[in-house]
Amino acid sequence: MIEVKNLSFSYSTDQPVFDEFNWSVERGEAWAILGPSGCGKSTLLYLLAGLRTPQQGQVLIDGKEMLQPRPNSGLIIQDFGLLPWATVKKNSELGFNIRRFYGPDGKHAPANAQSALGKVDQWLIRLGLSEQMDKFPGQLSGGQRQRTAIARTLALSPDLLLMDEPFSSLDAPTRESLQELVLQLWHEEQLTMITVTHSIEEAAILGRKILLLQQPPNHQVQVIHNPDMQQPGFRYSSAYQQICQHLRESI
Repeated sequence: MIEVKNLSFSYSTDQPVFDEFNWSVERGEAWAILGPSGCGKSTLLYLLAGLRTPQQGQVLIDGKEMLQPRPNSGLIIQDFGLLPWATVKKNSELGFNIRRFYGPDGKHAPANAQSALGKVDQWLIRLGLSEQMDKFPGQLSGGQRQRTAIARTLALSPDLLLMDEPFSSLDAPTRESLQELVLQLWHEEQLTMITVTHSIEEAAILGRKILLLQQPPNHQVQVIHNPDMQQPGFRYSSAYQQICQHLRESI
């Protein structure tokens, strides 16, 4: 699904973040991107989202070069990205309204964009937000705000879900429950999922494959395989402890 070919990207001429970097992702895979602060985790995610473009090389999704945001990609950012003056329902309809403004041109919105609005209520109910539909973000808990951001994204039926440290500001019980929810949705919706995280434990939970980035420039791909992450009770297993230890030693 995703091909990163000979990618070079820098914010200045001093130090490239990526230099001749190659990476591929198959459809339906769950990846976590892990590494120290400043290594390029979020930069890579925004390159995949089409919000940044390489200086050299290509980012291809389904064989098409990413020169702008892709309609069938969903992006969930760290601070949820909710409009404080809009209700939960209005926030959840935001993506649909943007697509309706552009129209189904195949660049900003797919031809089936009109069907998305009917899915908003469905996702709000599915994510336990039916009683919060008329509330504003300031009236919600952190977990409810994040569920609203998830509902807004999934209502548009993406096939690629990109998440930038989505649970870092949440308390541990809420974070764990949302991690389990996202894994369930990944399986049900057959999504390709890529999560940027600074947490070793979260990478082990959300990534069947884990891309390790180092301090720039990143040249070579280092991948840690995590085949047991879908097993029941994985969070409490010895396999989980082992993969976390392996990640600590590898970073």
